[in-house]
Amino acid sequence: MEFTLIIAVVIALAVGVVLVGFLDRRPAPPKGTYKEVRDPDDPGRGGTAVLEREPEVVEPEAEPEPEVVEPEAEPEPEVERPEAAGSRLQRLRARLLKSNNVFGKSLLALLSRDRIDEDVWDEVEETLLMADLGTEPTMELVDRLRDRVKVEGTQDPEQVRSLLREELLAMVDPSMDRRLEASRKGDRPAITMVVGVNGVGKTTTVGKLARVLVAEDRKVVLGAADTFRAAAAEQLATWGARVGVDTVRSDKDGADPASVAYEAVAEGIRQEADVVLVDTAGRLQNKANLMDELGKIKRVIEKQGEVDEVLLVLDATTGQNGLTQAKVFAEVVDVTGIVLTKLDGTAKGGIVVAIQRQLGVPVKLVGLGEGADDLAPFSAEGFVDALLAD
Repeated sequence: MEFTLIIAVVIALAVGVVLVGFLDRRPAPPKGTYKEVRDPDDPGRGGTAVLEREPEVVEPEAEPEPEVVEPEAEPEPEVERPEAAGSRLQRLRARLLKSNNVFGKSLLALLSRDRIDEDVWDEVEETLLMADLGTEPTMELVDRLRDRVKVEGTQDPEQVRSLLREELLAMVDPSMDRRLEASRKGDRPAITMVVGVNGVGKTTTVGKLARVLVAEDRKVVLGAADTFRAAAAEQLATWGARVGVDTVRSDKDGADPASVAYEAVAEGIRQEADVVLVDTAGRLQNKANLMDELGKIKRVIEKQGEVDEVLLVLDATTGQNGLTQAKVFAEVVDVTGIVLTKLDGTAKGGIVVAIQRQLGVPVKLVGLGEGADDLAPFSAEGFVDALLAD
């Protein structure tokens, strides 16, 4: 009996060892976090405790921060160095030769004939009138030439050219003061208004004038007071940027031009500029309200300082019509100088004399073409020599 009991115990131990080995070979539960819960279906008290795996919390991968790309700095616009103004009038001779001007060809041909009679003088007179010299200056020039040719009794082309040059130069009047007011006046800059009718190239002239002054090492501020033409302010600002000149403009189309002009002068004072150039809207000389507004701009500017220069831009190809425009503008603002554009494209160089006689003010600048540096200070001697060039 005891032996049987021992055998049973040995067998039980062997079975236990085998069972434990089997349980140890079961796969381990997956890694993770577990919690103890009770099975409600178990009949035992409180249910059977089992381990239940908690869901694994997966942290989302952090999104990579977007790469910050620094915008490339825009290259600063290259500032141009304008051509020296003194050399520009030299090009006028070639330009006038191409325009077939009557002084260099027709007039000299007439005065170089073997015999100069009254018929020739009549042709000379007609030629001068066609050149827009004007009636009174034409009669004056013909009388002087007739007397000198008769006294000196010459038909030599060179002598006739010399006589004609002397008389033309006297009419163009080299004694007129053609200097531009472009130097500081005490604690403020010189102030220049630029006026004229539509279509004469006024805004372009202001931009070219800025180049003339920059070439003379003047510090310039531009005022875009032409607020009626949408592209005028942008056009002027482009001209200024090319030579490193600031432009005062309004962000609103149709803004008060007098206000813009006032701000331009104020900016010129802040920058201690040498000169402020104020571009105004092109006005028709028969529009009274627009002409009155031009007077208003001048009055508003003068709350900060006197307007030192009023330049009237005229198209040389319009001839005598330019005289009518000049008269009306002179009644509204005190014109101090004339800018003649497109002088290279006309055979009517006599308009220089006619306008000076009409207004009593000098031609100060002339336009020689479409190039950026084709605006030149006017020289009486250079102009007459260009008219009579071969």
